[in-house]
Amino acid sequence: MRNCIRPDARSIPMVVPYARIPMRNYVQPGDSLAVAVPYAGGVTSGQGTLVGALFGVAAVDGAQNATIEVQTAGVFDLTKQPALAIAAGARVFWDDTNRRITTTATGNYQVGIATQAALAADATVRVVLQRVPASGA
Repeated sequence: MRNCIRPDARSIPMVVPYARIPMRNYVQPGDSLAVAVPYAGGVTSGQGTLVGALFGVAAVDGAQNATIEVQTAGVFDLTKQPALAIAAGARVFWDDTNRRITTTATGNYQVGIATQAALAADATVRVVLQRVPASGA
């Protein structure tokens, strides 16, 4: 057990019924992971990156094969397919050939859901990343 202080004016100690015991094999939450940049032209911060079946958003710029951090959870504005309108709530996919978001499942990798509608004239779409196996369609 551990003791903690209540944040009220009386500051009366209270007993917490159990303490969290860390597992021996726990490494990290996994919201940010180090990966090698797979693209010949490298990546820039904020750009989507697909490494095998792992999709994330680059936290920093990196050249090909450089190790960078990618964010694998959260909400991001990502480059989308030109002239494509996307409805809020639509499943979105990563087109790794063109390195952009699309709504076409065939040959692409599901990465999340659009949280806001994007007009055809918009360059980006707001996406909440979903951890789904990137198996293509």
